[in-house]
Amino acid sequence: MKKRFWLFSLLISLLMLTGCGKSVANQSVLKNAQATKTITWGVKGDVKLFGLVDVKDGQQKGFDVDMAKHITKHILGPKGKANLVTVTSQSRVPLLKNGNVDAVIATMSITPERKKIIDFSHHYFNAGQSLLVPKNSSIQNAKDLNGKTVIGVVGANSVQNIKQQSPKAKVVELQDYAQAMNALKSHQGDALTTDNGILYGLAVENPGFVVRGGTFTKEPYGVAVNKGQKSFTRAVDKAVLEMQHDGEYNRLVKKWFGNVPGFNYKELYRK
Repeated sequence: MKKRFWLFSLLISLLMLTGCGKSVANQSVLKNAQATKTITWGVKGDVKLFGLVDVKDGQQKGFDVDMAKHITKHILGPKGKANLVTVTSQSRVPLLKNGNVDAVIATMSITPERKKIIDFSHHYFNAGQSLLVPKNSSIQNAKDLNGKTVIGVVGANSVQNIKQQSPKAKVVELQDYAQAMNALKSHQGDALTTDNGILYGLAVENPGFVVRGGTFTKEPYGVAVNKGQKSFTRAVDKAVLEMQHDGEYNRLVKKWFGNVPGFNYKELYRK
């Protein structure tokens, strides 16, 4: 029933977007990108460390944003341009399917359900689900959530994971991480759950909160692309591999996660 509801919601979103974007049928994303020297990326705008709009200059900044820019240069050359479009957990698949973006790099876990609808590159980041709670909270792990109220974000698979881990927990889904964090701060929930990297970013901005629970799931992030775009997917995989071999990937990891308290960024290093 849950899967049917999710697929129905996606269908409604796609119908609402019909006519708003370019047709993707029979188009090669890679050929179009090579012709225009541009790749349009869906990135987050509300997730510190991965994709956050800087209020000072209005620019998106974060690990995923930098990955999009670097992958673009590897695929298209020095003159390649990364056009950034802000997406949410709820909108990223519909925008991709409708052709509003060429690819999505937005803290998106590779899951069997999503692979039925879209394709993914090889994973480029190893995340795992965790919990964000007030420092004085008695909650230590997911098992302590039964009977508690847990806050999640619409479109993130972390909500379903919590329902499996703690079936007696009450789950509240909000539209984005800004709303979710405000709800946690105003005591509308006992914990906020999503991937650990995202939570550490929230903890940096909110010193009264800490990340707990270890990582009780595996959430490998991948670049999402439309079905039938195998040449573009291969180009993305090649670009990421090149970044790993020349140390570019590890430099970005250190840039964004090197100074995050409690986060062992060296575990993310690749050769």
